Amino acid sequence: MLNFAIETARDAGQLLLEKFGCGIAVHKKGDINLVTEADLASEELIIECIKSHYPKHSILAEESGNAVVIGGENTWKWIIDPLDGTTNFAHGYPCFCVTLALEHAGEIVVGVTFDPTRNEVFAAERGRGASLNNKPIRVSPTEQLGDALLVTGFPYDFKKREDFARHLTQFLINSRGVRRDGSAAIDMAYVACGRFDGFWEEGLNPWDMAAGVLLIEEAGGQVSYYDGSKFSIYQPPILATNGLIHSQMAAVLK
Repeated sequence: MLNFAIETARDAGQLLLEKFGCGIAVHKKGDINLVTEADLASEELIIECIKSHYPKHSILAEESGNAVVIGGENTWKWIIDPLDGTTNFAHGYPCFCVTLALEHAGEIVVGVTFDPTRNEVFAAERGRGASLNNKPIRVSPTEQLGDALLVTGFPYDFKKREDFARHLTQFLINSRGVRRDGSAAIDMAYVACGRFDGFWEEGLNPWDMAAGVLLIEEAGGQVSYYDGSKFSIYQPPILATNGLIHSQMAAVLK
């Protein structure tokens, strides 16, 4: 199933790359939330691949801007984001990806994030570690928040979130730096491979986080809610770190 997920993500990513920078149609599904022809074409490709190979599996997808479960039964469920970083894609900014995860009986067992612009495949299988282009990856060894490079994203309704600006300001002051690249799936993959030390974000959807959670856990990191309690992809917000700075970040977010 991991190899299938990798190949499917690669095929969808190649489709995105072919459409990137070609002036494709962009539509709004919210005030600033976009969907493009590329999202829909990539999603159609992924869904057809899953239906062909695993017809009894269900699929959680953001079809045409709405979260839907397609077919099958929920013991096995694919959770897909055919284009994470749509706003970047629409503006020609090369930071976007395809991300897929497979959930079995409520547990994420396979996760893949493919960045087609860098030809990077991040992959993980429950209990078998995480990899980048078939080479094992581990989270960073950074032990102090002051030495950490962090990453976050801005929820579409961040103006309504009272603590958002406070959290961002505190991390800017107390870390080495904070980045915001516009793709939560890539952000989490970068935590898994040690490029970032920690990640936090509000307002995400299951398909944004599912593969990234498994990548980070299998790479030796830690994922939780802001208070350190057990995390579910179906209920943000998320705190994900190398584990060593987890309590320090949680103290800021409390």
